[in-house]
Amino acid sequence: MEERFVKNKDVTFKDNGNPKKFRLAFSDWLLIIMAIALFFFLSSAVVTRQDEFSVVLQFREIVRVIDEPGLNFKIPFIQVVEKREQKVLFYDLPRSEVITSDKRTMIVDSYVLWRIADPVRYYQELSGLKVQAEGRIDTVVYNAIKNTISSMTQEEVIVSRDGNVSVTQLELDLDAILLEATDDDLLIPTGDVEIKSLTQEISSNLIPVSDYGIDIITVEVKALDLPDSNRVAVYNRMISERERVRTLYISEGESQAQMIRNQADKEVSVMLSEARSDAAKIIADGEAEYMRILSTAYNDMSRGEFYEFVRALEAGKLAYRNNRGNILMLDKDSPLARIFYNFSLNNNLTVE
Repeated sequence: MEERFVKNKDVTFKDNGNPKKFRLAFSDWLLIIMAIALFFFLSSAVVTRQDEFSVVLQFREIVRVIDEPGLNFKIPFIQVVEKREQKVLFYDLPRSEVITSDKRTMIVDSYVLWRIADPVRYYQELSGLKVQAEGRIDTVVYNAIKNTISSMTQEEVIVSRDGNVSVTQLELDLDAILLEATDDDLLIPTGDVEIKSLTQEISSNLIPVSDYGIDIITVEVKALDLPDSNRVAVYNRMISERERVRTLYISEGESQAQMIRNQADKEVSVMLSEARSDAAKIIADGEAEYMRILSTAYNDMSRGEFYEFVRALEAGKLAYRNNRGNILMLDKDSPLARIFYNFSLNNNLTVE
C-alpha cells in the first residue's frame, strides 16, 4: 500500500482501485457555508421596483402584497413571488359597430387607460391574469359605448366628439352633419348651445369594476367611422344637405343685399330731390335778382335810351333772321322804326 500526504488534506490511494478517502480543511467548509447562505439569501430576497407590485403566494394563497419599492424577504421554497404592474396600463379595444338613436350604424375605435387598484381582489377574481382583466374591461366599455351612442343621433355623436364646448347655434348649424335637416331645422336661432362630451357620457355609463380590483381611468374614442356598405350614400347625402344649407344662406344674403340696395336708392332719391329743390330755389333767387337789376336799369333815365337801342337791335336782328331776303323793310310808323329814327336824330344820323 502506498500513501501520499498533501497539504490541507490527507489522501489515501489503494492499488486495488478502492474509493479515495479525503478530509476537507476549514477554509473549504467556510466556502461551502457561504455558498449555501448566498443561495438561501437569493431564494428569499424579494426586490420590488417603483412601477410594480410583488405578490407573495404560499400554496397559491396570497400571504402579503408588497407595494413599496425596496428589498423584502420571503420563505424560500415555500413562498413564491409574482410581479404585477403598478403603472397605468393601456388597452386598445377592437373596433365595434353601434347603432344610433336615428338607426344609423357607426364604427367606434376606442382605447382604455386602466390600472390595478387592489392586487388581492385582482388575484381572487381574475386569477391575476391581464387577459381576463382586459376581457372584463372590453365587456364593460362596449356596453357603455353602446348605451351612450344608442341614446344620441348621429349628428350629436359627431358634434360631441370634439369635447365639452359651448358654441352658438349658428356655428352648430354650419358645422354639424345635417342628415335629417328640414327647412324648419335650418332657421337660425340665437343663443348658446352646450355640447356634451362623448367621453364624459361614456364614462358616466360605465359599470364599476372595483370588485375585480381594477380601476378604469378613462375611455377615449380614437375614431368614428361609417360602415363601408353605406359610407358613399351617407357622404353624398351629407354633400346635398351642405348644398341646401349653402343655397339657404346665399338666398338670405341676396335678400339682405337687396334690402341694403333699396335703402341706398331711397337715400339717393331723397338727396336728389333735396338737391333739385335747392337748385330751383337758387334759380328763382337768381331770376328775381336779374329782374331787379333790369328794373333798376330801366328806371334810370341815363341808361334808358341805351337799353331801348339794344332792344331795337335785338328786335331787328330777329326780324332780319326771319326774313328770307337781305333787306329789312320797316314801316315809318312802326315802333322799331321810331326807335331807330329817334336814335339817329339824337346822334345826327340820316335815316332813308
